[in-house]
Amino acid sequence: MTPAADERFARLRLARTDRIGPAAFSQLLGRYGSAVRVLEVLPDLVRKSGAASIPPPVAGIERELADGERIGARLLVLGDPDYPEMLANLDPPPPILWARGRVDLLNTPSIAIVGARIASAGGQRIARGLALQLGQAGHVVVSGMARGIDAAAHEGALATGTVAVLGGGVDDVYPPEHADLYARLIDQGCVVSESPVGARAQARDFPRRNRIISGLSRGVVVVEAEIKSGSLITARLAAEQGRDVFAVPGSPLDPRAKGPNELLRQGAILCEGIEDIERAFNTLRTLRAPPSEPMDYGEVDDAFLDRVAALLSPTPTPRDEIARALNAPMGQVAAALLELSLAGRAELLPGGLASI
Repeated sequence: MTPAADERFARLRLARTDRIGPAAFSQLLGRYGSAVRVLEVLPDLVRKSGAASIPPPVAGIERELADGERIGARLLVLGDPDYPEMLANLDPPPPILWARGRVDLLNTPSIAIVGARIASAGGQRIARGLALQLGQAGHVVVSGMARGIDAAAHEGALATGTVAVLGGGVDDVYPPEHADLYARLIDQGCVVSESPVGARAQARDFPRRNRIISGLSRGVVVVEAEIKSGSLITARLAAEQGRDVFAVPGSPLDPRAKGPNELLRQGAILCEGIEDIERAFNTLRTLRAPPSEPMDYGEVDDAFLDRVAALLSPTPTPRDEIARALNAPMGQVAAALLELSLAGRAELLPGGLASI
């Protein structure tokens, strides 16, 4: 069902509320049924938990919508017909996206190509050629508009369809030397972001950006990447989301080959060309998430909140483990984790995980 205008506005406002990330957003909607209702009860939740989760002023949301309209961007809210189906099946999905360009590309079968910013000439040639072949075979190529491999992948797929996912706002052209590439992406491809229009990318934005890159895609190809790199984070997220991870092997003498070679040791699919990707995709399986049963959220008191909080650590913990440890219903634990997150005492993470 398509959200009505007031519900879309409320979902944007809720998504922009401090301490409410995608996991808390999904749980609040599941518990109260609509963002309009969540905003009505949020003051009571704030008072009860001592939270600092105050929704931004209505005027601020109106200003964000006006900024999006000014640059010709489209707001995609979870539940909209054009909201990407692949992202909608994530646990949890991004609540909102801003998009410029060909929004239809977001619901076309896609492959991500990511890799090193300081890429070799050979690595860029591989990324450009693979993107060209994938486009000719009917795939949209997704990447992050960064220097090196990302830019080469976009260039190779511009004629057939490519999507750039940004860490900053959908109008944040970074790096600055990619202004021409950005203009061509707006004209021929699509640029998307979860961040507000006008926002400049911060370090904390890139894990969210990488999760959308992998979430939009059926598979992720890593061309060149050092061991500690955003590209390997994208590959890890892809594996957690049930996507195929492909790695282009490289020379052990090149530090940029260490990332893909390590992925291959961990079970990634060897990728020397489009044939390897098509062979993997010919395996019959589905990425569609099974429908989940509605959770029965219960009321929690301060004593139960403290018991749940005592089981949390910096290491992400599945909420079903917490429920087993307390011999408590899953809904009651989920309600407690939600209140703890609103109070800044816990962080809700994708996949039903929580940490401090």
